[in-house]
Amino acid sequence: MYRTMLSGKIHRLTVTHADLHYVGSVTIDRDLMEAADLLPGEQVTIVDITNGARLETYVLEGERGSGVVGINGAAAHLVHPGDLVIVIAYQQVPSVSAKDFVPHVVHVDENNRVISLGTDAAEAVTNDVERSPFTTTLL
Repeated sequence: MYRTMLSGKIHRLTVTHADLHYVGSVTIDRDLMEAADLLPGEQVTIVDITNGARLETYVLEGERGSGVVGINGAAAHLVHPGDLVIVIAYQQVPSVSAKDFVPHVVHVDENNRVISLGTDAAEAVTNDVERSPFTTTLL
C-alpha cells in the first residue's frame, strides 16, 4: 500500500503576476523549485492565503534568482498578483517508509527569496505577522 505524503512546500510566496491567457500552470523561480525539490511538469496544489482559493496545476521553470511566481491560465481568475500563496507537492510513498519520509519545506521573504529550509511542515516563521492578510486570535 502507498500513502500520499507531503514532499515539498514553499510557504508564503508572493504572486508576482497572473496571465489569464497563458495555457495554464504556475511559473516558479528555479532556485525555489530546487529548494522544494520540485520538477518542471510536477503536479502541485496552490493554496491562496489571501482569499482561501485552492487549486491544482503543474510547475513551469522560471528564471533562476528572479523571484517569479506566475499564475497562468484559468487559475488567474482565483489567484492575483500580490496574493500570498503556499505551493504544495505530494509523493506516493510505500506505507512501510511513510513514517520516515522527510519533506522539503521552504520559507520565503516578501521578495520570494529563501529565508529558511526545513522538514517540519508545521513550523512557523517568526516575525512574519506583518505579511499575514488576516490575524485570528482564539480566546
